[in-house]
Amino acid sequence: MSSDFTQIQTQLTALNESMTRVEKDFSGLLERVHLQNKKSAGNFLKYLILRKNDVRRLQDKLHANGLSSLASCESHTHRQIQVTAQHLGAKIEKLDPVTMEFGAKKITKSSIHLFGERHAEWPSSVMVTFDASFLEEKKLVVDLLKNGMGVARINCAHDDESVWLKMVEKIQMAVKQSGIPCKIHLDLAGPKIRTVLLGKGKKKGRVKIHPDSLIWLSDSAKGFDDKDIVISPNEPGIIPWLKAGDRVFIDDGLILGKVEELKSGKASVRIERISSKKPFIKAEKGLNFPDSVLNIPSLTDFDRACLPFASAYADTVGFSFVRKAEDIADLRKALSEIKPEIPPIILKIETHEAVVNLPQLLLEGMVAPEFGVMIARGDLAVEIGFERLVEIQEEISWLCEAAHVPVIWATQVLENLHKSGIASRAEITDAGRAAAAECIMINKGPHTLELLRTLQSIVQRSAAHRIKNRLSFRPLKIAADFLKK
Repeated sequence: MSSDFTQIQTQLTALNESMTRVEKDFSGLLERVHLQNKKSAGNFLKYLILRKNDVRRLQDKLHANGLSSLASCESHTHRQIQVTAQHLGAKIEKLDPVTMEFGAKKITKSSIHLFGERHAEWPSSVMVTFDASFLEEKKLVVDLLKNGMGVARINCAHDDESVWLKMVEKIQMAVKQSGIPCKIHLDLAGPKIRTVLLGKGKKKGRVKIHPDSLIWLSDSAKGFDDKDIVISPNEPGIIPWLKAGDRVFIDDGLILGKVEELKSGKASVRIERISSKKPFIKAEKGLNFPDSVLNIPSLTDFDRACLPFASAYADTVGFSFVRKAEDIADLRKALSEIKPEIPPIILKIETHEAVVNLPQLLLEGMVAPEFGVMIARGDLAVEIGFERLVEIQEEISWLCEAAHVPVIWATQVLENLHKSGIASRAEITDAGRAAAAECIMINKGPHTLELLRTLQSIVQRSAAHRIKNRLSFRPLKIAADFLKK
């Protein structure tokens, strides 16, 4: 046997042994997982074993010798390692039961449960965000159903319960008229942190700034004069958790500042970058603190007030700004207090903390029989940096596939087309990538029907040959950090 084959066999044997042990190492955690998710949880842990190390040289050697490079083994990781070792003459006493077919069937079954049957001409399910203006249109909802909508999304951050009920009734009527089924997804608003101007610019609702401006974060205007730029986050208790050097993003990342110091419950922030032609901080704009671990509840009082409506009408519930496993248990408990059978939860991954904690979130999600993940790329891009979005959204997709969890690809899909009727070249490519997800979510816009027709053509073509490039597995920090704990 060549030295290459000997090295390959040694590495595969080590991986096989580690994967065989990992379920025993995490037996306490696996006991909490729902019976129908046990095998998926085991496969997920084994994928983390693979991804905690740099296996790129092993992949190259496997590929050069005509063997599986492990590049698409997310859904059946241990089995792929074992079968590859068998090709080199290894004797495997017991093959892992999670095969490629098992993984594919599990994801498909869960996707149907969450999103309904796909339209025959669509490789992915489509979720359409509802707007109050839809209520005035006679045929629009029926046309949306005929053009691919399988899930209607109602966002609790907008309108109120009376409008949501009218939306539900409109959807139910359109389903009856068309004979096409449609699931209802209700997104909880979550703790959306926004700017409140307390000092200069308070009356106008905006204040002019420039690079190197000094602004203050404070829960009150006490101790400041009218010339100071003072911003209050609309959620109490944030400022004590900040520290010097933490980044502060304002207005969806258009403005970047850094915390200089904290004193007496106030934080001074130096503005470093302004990416808008209009250099103003306005009231009611988003605030993001990607470097800070904030001790604020992911499930707000407003969210809790929405849960009876969600329990009555929603097929799935979106958990906005979920950050840790305890958050999921908290929402599950709150829903079960309304009625025993709770709708499946969709975890919206939109913060840096959620990305870091993704293994724990997925394993906690598996305590229930069904759940899904939404990659909410808008806030996520602000939190982790636009330059890292491509990398992170792929990592989330890989981890979800390893856990056999359906993914919703969300935010800014064909956004220019949706708003203006004309698509950009870049967003066409982005929409092609969306075809790999089990569901695609589109936001509000005046050209929804045109978007659906264009998206159908793009994803049909992309899905036919999207498994194109061989992936290299550098170490995933998410995997290494989880397995250390």
